[in-house]
Amino acid sequence: MRNPAVILGCLVALALSSSAARADVSGLVNARTETRAAAGGLEREVKGLLATRTGRFWMGYVVPANHQHRSCCWSSRDEGDCGGCRLESEKGDGFFGTKRSEALPLEPAPRMRVLLRGEGGRITRIRTVSQDCALDAGGLSFVWITGVRAADSVAFLSGLVPQGDEPGKEVQDGALSAIAFTDDPAADAALDRFVTVGQSEHRRKQAAFWMGNARGARGFATLSRLVGSDPSPRFREHVVFALTQSREAGAIDRIIEVAKRDEDGHVRGQALFWLAQTASKRAPAAIQAALTDDPEVEVKKKAVFALSQLPKDEGVPLLIRLAETHKNVEVRKQAMFWLGQSQDDRALRFFEDVLKR
Repeated sequence: MRNPAVILGCLVALALSSSAARADVSGLVNARTETRAAAGGLEREVKGLLATRTGRFWMGYVVPANHQHRSCCWSSRDEGDCGGCRLESEKGDGFFGTKRSEALPLEPAPRMRVLLRGEGGRITRIRTVSQDCALDAGGLSFVWITGVRAADSVAFLSGLVPQGDEPGKEVQDGALSAIAFTDDPAADAALDRFVTVGQSEHRRKQAAFWMGNARGARGFATLSRLVGSDPSPRFREHVVFALTQSREAGAIDRIIEVAKRDEDGHVRGQALFWLAQTASKRAPAAIQAALTDDPEVEVKKKAVFALSQLPKDEGVPLLIRLAETHKNVEVRKQAMFWLGQSQDDRALRFFEDVLKR
């Protein structure tokens, strides 16, 4: 006779497995659903599905998501509307559903769904949505793949990134986004590879963006190193933008340092522009320092433009002061120009005073 404890353990495991599978497909509508286990690995399972199906279909699985991820489809009609995503809408991101009655969660869902659209033997689109986001599959088949480990997902998605050199780069960008939001150290290692010299410029820029947006302290550390050492000014300029996406405390300091010290004037000027976009309280002083200290007139012009991007109560008085007192003629001209674009009453009064003199 079999041990009752063993039998009970098997029944509990089976129940938990079935419950997990059901949880994976909750909120899925308008789909012909089946469930497959990734017993032989995610890549093998996906390749098998692609090889045996000719029409368009969707696959999906769940992995742990880092604290940065929250994604569903929202309606602009009402801030309370949040139903779900139409996967087969014209743009692939259509909203469906009615006004949400319950309060929105304060924290992102700890797990996310990685969605793969297959067609003609290949992956044609990758999306990530929160686990609690409802999905409308547009009447297509939908295969839920269970038992996917986070590191296996990162490895599989990394193998899809080279497809990104094709027009649109949609698969590459979707894969990089899914990697970035995966809560696993393998995601950091993968992005580190994709940001290295020798990768395509688009791939490097996308990887850098997601490092700033989704990888916390580890992503910030890599971006901080790259912005000071990468040989490409175009890429360093993009890294500054990626740093504006970071929530790490040192990000503003690093942007200010680039604005002061980068060897390329264009990069310094762009750092000033992005600094203005951050709404940091330190931005006005750093931009004014460039107007005094930077040796290049073109950078000073970018600094004037950066001041024009500040909130008007900060930017307009600073522009008026520049127009009145700065010793460089080009800087004064730029300040006058951007004051004219501001349509601010204080700027108009300043112009009236100038004409009366």
